[in-house]
Amino acid sequence: MSLLSSSQDSFVKLMLFTMQKNFIYPSSSNLLNFLARQMSEHYLNHPTFGLLSRLCRVDEFRSLFTTLYAQRLFFLITTSPDGVQFEPVSRADAKLMVENQMRSLRRGGTDTDQKNLQHIYRRTFSQ
Repeated sequence: MSLLSSSQDSFVKLMLFTMQKNFIYPSSSNLLNFLARQMSEHYLNHPTFGLLSRLCRVDEFRSLFTTLYAQRLFFLITTSPDGVQFEPVSRADAKLMVENQMRSLRRGGTDTDQKNLQHIYRRTFSQ
């Protein structure tokens, strides 16, 4: 389900929250490019579910997010020329995605990235 399209642009505003900056309200024409640049940041505000926290990047255009406080709902956020899509995923699928990313980092990532993702994995899925 695409939340941002030209017909929904006036209704849905997506704001990004970063640790280094205050709230950022990108213009609608630059939203997709802005979001693609900011995917390295950790927080995203969903219009229905509130603040989401990024667990990891899945690939160049997709990242896995969870609800910030409860960490019970998981979303695969996809950026494309058509807009931004929020796809709900199960806890088991989210865990598998993080495990796959951890394997990928073991093969070609840095120690810091591996440790950070391992910490996120333990914090999120060891409950």
